Amino acid sequence: MSETTHNSAVASAPPSPDDGLAPAELAAKYGLSVSGARVGLAEYVRQMWGRRHFILAFSQAKLTAQYSQAKLGQLWQVATPLLNAAVYFFIFGLLLKSNRGMSHDMYIPFLVTGVFVFTFTQNSAMSGVRAISGNLGLVRALHFPRASLPISFSLQQLQQLMFSMVVLLIVLLGFGHYPALAWVLILPVLALQFVFNTGLSLIMARLGAKTPDLAQLLPFILRTWMYASGVMYPLAPTLERAGASGWIADVMLGNPAAVYMDLMRYALIDDYGQGYLPPHVWALALGWAVLFGVGGFVYFWKAEEQYGRG
Repeated sequence: MSETTHNSAVASAPPSPDDGLAPAELAAKYGLSVSGARVGLAEYVRQMWGRRHFILAFSQAKLTAQYSQAKLGQLWQVATPLLNAAVYFFIFGLLLKSNRGMSHDMYIPFLVTGVFVFTFTQNSAMSGVRAISGNLGLVRALHFPRASLPISFSLQQLQQLMFSMVVLLIVLLGFGHYPALAWVLILPVLALQFVFNTGLSLIMARLGAKTPDLAQLLPFILRTWMYASGVMYPLAPTLERAGASGWIADVMLGNPAAVYMDLMRYALIDDYGQGYLPPHVWALALGWAVLFGVGGFVYFWKAEEQYGRG
């Protein structure tokens, strides 16, 4: 065939029916969809429920592997917060006298409770900020709701807290604080804090996926939060002695870390609560849990199709 005949055949080829269609129109015509596209919120929740066994198994595997290289193994789960509490007691209880008139029988359980409860929130935030950026291989290799990762890390921290609670109960008994009806309040307090922590972890996961350097900055933010939440000293009397203005005291007493610590201390420690608990403390605890739990989940879901790309 001559070149002239070939060019004529090409020129006379009929136009494609797809000519002029936009990419979105082509995808709709042939039933194509974006890989990893975000589904509706209700469908996303349904998918999460379908992955519940994966979430639990993943959290347990992470918990087991966390100290697998250490000789003391899982004992570090309780040894680490206990050692932190001992350091804080030496500095704030003995050297700085931050107990504000509390006897050792009350201050040591007060301190250990605060350290354990705040560590729960602190570790949830730290594990959340690396949930996506630290598991890119898994995110890119498999299709699953990405919220499974930060939720499983929060569940891991809850399981770790259970080990710490056993030690905390021993400390309470050792200093004369025996089981009482108020101990039942441990369950709703932990449930509300877990929901709050999970929402916080989801928020940190989205931010950390976009800005990996946040993982380096977050420890400083959490340390500031710890000192401002009354982990080592009773917050309300300290603010009163310092002459803090009303709105500053309300903000510090109403911050979620302080709220959950105070509720746990109120449940476990005899004679704690008078003059220490902020007004409407249960409403605050519920409000923070709903705000962060629901808001954090929706905030994370909105960026679902962005995780693992780039």
